[in-house]
Amino acid sequence: MSMEPDHGHLYLQVIDRLKKRIEEGTYREKERLPSEFDLAKDLGVSRATLREALRVLEEENAVVRRHGVGTFVAPKPLLNSGIEQLHSVTGMIKNAGLRPRTIFLNSSEIGSTEEDKNRFMITDQDELLLVERVLTANGEPIVYCLDKIPKYILKEPFALNQDSIFNLIEEKAKCRIAYAVSEIEPVGYHEKISPLLNCDPEIALLLLKQLHYDEAERPVLYSVNYFRADAFRFQVVRRRNLFGGANSLKKQ
Repeated sequence: MSMEPDHGHLYLQVIDRLKKRIEEGTYREKERLPSEFDLAKDLGVSRATLREALRVLEEENAVVRRHGVGTFVAPKPLLNSGIEQLHSVTGMIKNAGLRPRTIFLNSSEIGSTEEDKNRFMITDQDELLLVERVLTANGEPIVYCLDKIPKYILKEPFALNQDSIFNLIEEKAKCRIAYAVSEIEPVGYHEKISPLLNCDPEIALLLLKQLHYDEAERPVLYSVNYFRADAFRFQVVRRRNLFGGANSLKKQ
């Protein structure tokens, strides 16, 4: 069926048509779309128009384009989470109604770098506990976690048999994590981490770095977490300050 060329940009109409087909199940999750030639002919548009529509859909994570292979319907994320509230990754998985499991890859005591000393306000003599894990949701590996904890925080003997590092710190160190300062950035294929998470080369990762503080304002945990971008979708609610503040303009 040919598409009418006189109602807005054609590629936007193509986007709407393809999204509707995906929603209706005409093209299912992880299924390869018809070739560009066949799809353009079916939609009644040029291949250039189709490519522009697919480019936008790829930016929106609706499709995945594999060079030399084809275009596939992107899988829906397992977790759709706001990041205003601070939860452990395990807690995020549970809140999504999924079954978490932790695969411990490594734990060791290490010396502190200059960055660690500044981050935790410790000395050369202070060691850190380094914990390397992969977290799964319903058996699917979705997060790689690298956690650093100052050894003075964990004075009592303990075993790494808990899914949540938050719970470990709160139970063994008797301190409650109150807040975190976070950075988030997209990264591409990682030669070590992507295979651990069963990522194909075209699947990006979301890197979340967080320094956690307890109620006494002590930095007690530094986490570097790599999330599968196709499994997680983060959102944040941003509100305007309607009542003014320190940076509001004052009347002259």
